[in-house]
Amino acid sequence: MSAAIPVGMSTASVWPLRARTGFELAAALGYDGVEVMVWADPESQSVPALRKRSRETGVPVLAVHSPSLLITQRVWSPDPVVRLRRSVEAAMELEARTVVVHPPFRWQRRYGDAFADLVAELEQSSGVDIAVENMFKVRPPGGSRTSRVSAFRPSIDPTDEGYAHYTLDLSHTAAADMDALALADRMGDGLAHVHLADGSGAPKDEHLMPGRGTQPCAELLERLTRTSFAGQIVLEVNTRGARDLAQRAKQLGEALLYARLHLG
Repeated sequence: MSAAIPVGMSTASVWPLRARTGFELAAALGYDGVEVMVWADPESQSVPALRKRSRETGVPVLAVHSPSLLITQRVWSPDPVVRLRRSVEAAMELEARTVVVHPPFRWQRRYGDAFADLVAELEQSSGVDIAVENMFKVRPPGGSRTSRVSAFRPSIDPTDEGYAHYTLDLSHTAAADMDALALADRMGDGLAHVHLADGSGAPKDEHLMPGRGTQPCAELLERLTRTSFAGQIVLEVNTRGARDLAQRAKQLGEALLYARLHLG
């Protein structure tokens, strides 16, 4: 059996509001910590600002999500190697145990060739878990409604390459029409981090509230409590439709309750 598994909230869950709101809501709702999504929000890019928010709210930083998205390709640096190194340095300074990173894009050839060795080197030198995330295929420009290609190398499934640590994202498994429990089995003891969300099975990244889609969210959580899982659960959900801060807080509170209920 696992000891109590920490349940955190991604600051992406309050987008388009900023990291500050993420820390404040996590504190008010009783989350165990936050995962900082590093993106256009200047505060998410500033270790001193994040440290200040953590100290003010009493909410620890559990993980740092490296700027791996298409929209964050120039955050900190246009060089993806620099971005990953900066993410690890930020995690160390913030005493976060995990960095979440996407696999390289296909066009990042030099970065892709060196990625596995870079991840191993940074883990060894820092002691931070670099948890590579599963992804999903996308429709190419000008492609038909049913055509899908992978933008990632070697594939959307990080176990095809093999890393010491993984992030399992349940919105991504929905979009990829991938068996989430089978993927968790392939990740094995390397599963260090879970992005808890849901999806309808549509080929897009929905990040629905857990329990409102097709993914085995409850089954996965219950399974993790029966194993040696020593990682973190982080709610990475979409609250953009909330009318106001109170409704956003209600949604995130219900998501936390869902996670803790199924973690027993």
